Amino acid sequence: MTVIGCGRTDAGVHAERYCANFRAEGSIPPDRLPLALNALLPQDISVYAAAEVEEDFHAVFSCLRKEYTYRAYTSPVRDPFLNGRALFFPEKTDIDAMRLAAERFKGTHDFAAVRSVGTNVKTTVRTVYDFEISRSGDMLSFRICANGFLYNMARAMVGTVLYVGLGKLRPEDIDGILDSRDRCLAGPTVPPHGLYMTGVWYEGKAGALFADG
Repeated sequence: MTVIGCGRTDAGVHAERYCANFRAEGSIPPDRLPLALNALLPQDISVYAAAEVEEDFHAVFSCLRKEYTYRAYTSPVRDPFLNGRALFFPEKTDIDAMRLAAERFKGTHDFAAVRSVGTNVKTTVRTVYDFEISRSGDMLSFRICANGFLYNMARAMVGTVLYVGLGKLRPEDIDGILDSRDRCLAGPTVPPHGLYMTGVWYEGKAGALFADG
């Protein structure tokens, strides 16, 4: 049996929402599959729902858009309970400047400047629907929704916006960075452990499984 996941990424990245599909013959009804699969899966993976979908469904190619959220903990004191779950970033940042920079990433652009070499793609053009930065206490959250992501694109976008927050770049520099297609001009690729897949969108029966979020 071949299982097709809706995306792959670096070790250390998390997923709060994820979709996978496979073809199988059996007597277990779809609504009972989560219970059966969870009895076999590792403790850090859970299946919440299953459905019989359209014949041509593909977890990757049928996906309309994806959302990633990056979390950075900005307290001056490390929280051990967030180890491996959020970037420890005890720096003062200008959230207003970061939000201005994030706005400039929105839209359809060539995102080669925030892509790490690692996979072959036909085009580096993507559409970013939203890039929202919020704060709750000492936790900064960077939520990015797009029709697709290049290798390390989300992490490089967050690193670039953090550079703006630190005053190393200006919000208006984002336009030139994207136009340049030069990875060296953008900010760093932040570590993987702060990144979460938090949303996937589909049509049809698969879409109904994710309609609540």
